[in-house]
Amino acid sequence: MTLHQIKIIARLTFSENSYNRSANLRNLGWNFFRSEVVMKEGNGKAFSNGCKEEEEVSHKGIMTYRSFKFKTFLERASYEKLVKYMYQPKDPSSLGVIRFMFGLLMLVDLPEERGGSDIDLRWGEPRDCHFPLFSFLQPLKFPHMSLLYGVMWLGACGIMLGYKFRMSTFLFGLPYWYILLLDKSYWNNHSYLFGIVTMLLMGSSANHYFSVDGIFDETKRNRHVPYWNYFILKFQFFMLYFLAGLKKTDLEWLEGYSMTNLGSHWVFLPFKLILTHEQIDYLIVHWFGFLLDLTIGFWMLIDFTRPIAMIFCACFHLMNSRLFSIGMFPYVCLATMPLFCAENWPRRLQSIFIKKINIQSSPHSSCIYTEEQIKEYKDLQLPKDITWRHKLVVGLLLTHCGLQAFLPYSHFITKGYNNWTNGLYGYSWDMMVHSWDTNLVVVKVVDNNSGGEYFLDPEAWTQNERWTKHADMCVQYAQCLKKNLMLDLEQEKSRPKAKLLNEVGPKHITSENISIFIDVWCSLNGRFQQRMFDPNYDLLQANWSPFKPVEWLKPVLSEYNDLRSQMNRISQNVFSWSNYSDVLFIADFPGLHLENFITEDLRNVTLTVLEGEVFYEVEDEHADQSFGIRLNKNESVPVEVGVFHKIHTISSTPSCYMYVYVNKTREYLGDAPKSVGGDRDVMYSPFPLLEDVQFRIDSFLRMVAHISNSFLHVLYDHPLIRRSRLQFSK
Repeated sequence: MTLHQIKIIARLTFSENSYNRSANLRNLGWNFFRSEVVMKEGNGKAFSNGCKEEEEVSHKGIMTYRSFKFKTFLERASYEKLVKYMYQPKDPSSLGVIRFMFGLLMLVDLPEERGGSDIDLRWGEPRDCHFPLFSFLQPLKFPHMSLLYGVMWLGACGIMLGYKFRMSTFLFGLPYWYILLLDKSYWNNHSYLFGIVTMLLMGSSANHYFSVDGIFDETKRNRHVPYWNYFILKFQFFMLYFLAGLKKTDLEWLEGYSMTNLGSHWVFLPFKLILTHEQIDYLIVHWFGFLLDLTIGFWMLIDFTRPIAMIFCACFHLMNSRLFSIGMFPYVCLATMPLFCAENWPRRLQSIFIKKINIQSSPHSSCIYTEEQIKEYKDLQLPKDITWRHKLVVGLLLTHCGLQAFLPYSHFITKGYNNWTNGLYGYSWDMMVHSWDTNLVVVKVVDNNSGGEYFLDPEAWTQNERWTKHADMCVQYAQCLKKNLMLDLEQEKSRPKAKLLNEVGPKHITSENISIFIDVWCSLNGRFQQRMFDPNYDLLQANWSPFKPVEWLKPVLSEYNDLRSQMNRISQNVFSWSNYSDVLFIADFPGLHLENFITEDLRNVTLTVLEGEVFYEVEDEHADQSFGIRLNKNESVPVEVGVFHKIHTISSTPSCYMYVYVNKTREYLGDAPKSVGGDRDVMYSPFPLLEDVQFRIDSFLRMVAHISNSFLHVLYDHPLIRRSRLQFSK
């Protein structure tokens, strides 16, 4: 036998021993040496064939071994073992501390983002338009809404103290979800997150440590909790980070168009030593934010990388608390970061300062114990068998995990909520991926009997402008608007003079036969200002369904995305002329026109066409006619101020044009121009929780005043005191 043949046999033998020891070969039915290989010295052909057959047998053996290991894993894995794993006993201290912090932060959140300090403004006016997810949900009267906030406050206080814990989570969670579902225009991702965390805490044993319940009930004092209490919360916050990272794979984010002009904020002072503002926006805000969201959950799960990951994560949340007005969200994330640590970290921390402390917790019947664990507690009857309730709870947990992974990508089902962005903003975790700039919202009411046209302030009977970006809320607004106009019509007809003449005033519609049209001009991620919806679509006759695409939605003019760099160059050039010079970029669809009025506050107004072809038309009120000029690409024309004009898109493709102007009123008054970043250059206190203490105290006191006043009104018919928003004409 040659040396080469010996090497081949040795290699095959090594392969055999690597994947299974010789004692197990016969049991697995493997035999690498059954292939009839004829190795004859000097017979190269026979030896070559033998080598090929041996390699094929070796490859088949490897694949069979891997299949066997996977099959063995499946055989060993079972639902019962998963249930036992979820119900293994864990130390309750970390869960108790997180429960306390969450309840405390909800007490702070209630007067602020939940609107507790402004209950009278948010829910006091019965004619205000709200946007419930389900039409059968309607707000209660103002006094009862105030009392509902009082119930939520008591619930949040009970969560924090761990007092009557199940009832407290119910008292907080049920009104919380009711108020959240009452108005989609206030939705955001973290409001949805707070509601989910409340539901998860409701089923947990978070009152087994650092709680009032533990003081009065020995069975809940320092007792084990099932591991699923930690697992489901850890999963929820892991998905928060991971899904936020996945959503940032959008090219708008990766190319740096989502969040701009943040680099000037003081939190980036260390980076300004080596990077420009633009580089900070692109590299730190977009790319580092993307990588951190996508991977931070994994780093915090690994013991070795957890300390440095938690430092990065804490800095990330503290910076967000200074950059954005997002309420308690950064602090809730900070408070829940210890979920990724060992369950007994509070006891270890205590043992550093208090030497004689019991770091052990006692058994509880809600857990499932192994035989070895039962032997440690001989005097106690501890559960070791799985019941149907255990299986049901784990099944519900797995269902929740599946829903949380599915809902952010379920927009192919709820097509009616898809606009320029997919779905209702709130459960998609696409945080900060889309930035909006709304320039104009036109609400037109047409009296179909008289032919009269009436224009309404879009802020009438609304509290924010979020509704203007969602077709479903536009339909709800149109219906609410008609209801209010009909009430005005009834009041107008009830006037003595109107009854006598059988007519209404010139500023009122004459019948219920009306149409409502809404024209929304906005920009998404630094694009041109453009129409979002068809301005000629009657929303009172809208054919809207949550499962069908919006038929009056106009598409984003993404073909002009590449012009954003040119827009930035033009803007920088215009800004360099004067502190009061500005530019506005607009795009429009073929066959439509923009009707505009330039106030006399502006001077040197010029219209320039960037793409397409337009017709600039000016109305002559004295001659009762109009005149105009045709403009092609790169052509300009001065714009008259103080009169209406129309810009018609007459090309077969969408047009793009810009207004360049100087604000002479601000120039005359000497007003300092607004910085692009707004208030971001202001040096706020480095202690976020202490910075707005006085504001938070005032907000809390106003909420208490509303609740107490409503309580006295309900019990003793005490007069209600509430504020009202004043509508100023513009």
